[in-house]
Amino acid sequence: MTDWYKCPALERNPRMISGAWAFTGTRIPVYALFENLENGATVKQFLEWYPEVQEWQVAAVLHHEIEYFKTTG
Repeated sequence: MTDWYKCPALERNPRMISGAWAFTGTRIPVYALFENLENGATVKQFLEWYPEVQEWQVAAVLHHEIEYFKTTG
């Protein structure tokens, strides 16, 4: 499982969205990004649909996930 604690673009608050990981400073859960990408959306579209999320945050999440998979094989 990915260790999101090391990703500065995300935060977790048990009182918000049932404690799901969210983009820092927003109520947008990180799973919304992956669900949208899985359903064929582009990062550009995601950013248009969720303007509270910054491009650097999406880039940080994707980079963090890539690094995780590099280390876990």
